[in-house]
Amino acid sequence: MNDKTELAKKTDTEVQPALKQAEPVMRPAVDIFEDESGITLHADMPGISKERLNVKVEGDTLTIEGDAEIPMAEGMEPLYADIRATHYRRSFTLGSEMDTEKVEANLKHGVLTLRIPKREEHKPRKIEVQVD
Repeated sequence: MNDKTELAKKTDTEVQPALKQAEPVMRPAVDIFEDESGITLHADMPGISKERLNVKVEGDTLTIEGDAEIPMAEGMEPLYADIRATHYRRSFTLGSEMDTEKVEANLKHGVLTLRIPKREEHKPRKIEVQVD
């Protein structure tokens, strides 16, 4: 074997344990709609409460994440669960035309709705035509 093969094997072996230890993350289903004044984003995040939700904008990246709380009766342990992860996380890159200072967030019935308006200078405007 050559040195490159040994390095690739070593790197793969070193990376795999790190991946196994990482917390499983669910990517929430998202619908995105755009109109003249901005973008509306709907993210399905059942089991998330306002206190366990984090929405942030850093630079041009919007990140939504939160931890779902799955109620369990006292003294009971789950034997089987379809959901393996309780942590949601999803990131989006926003265009420069979006006004990240005016993002509005609303959580209702497990659906996070974000309204991200366009900057005023990027919104369409009507030009009045003069007649001579």
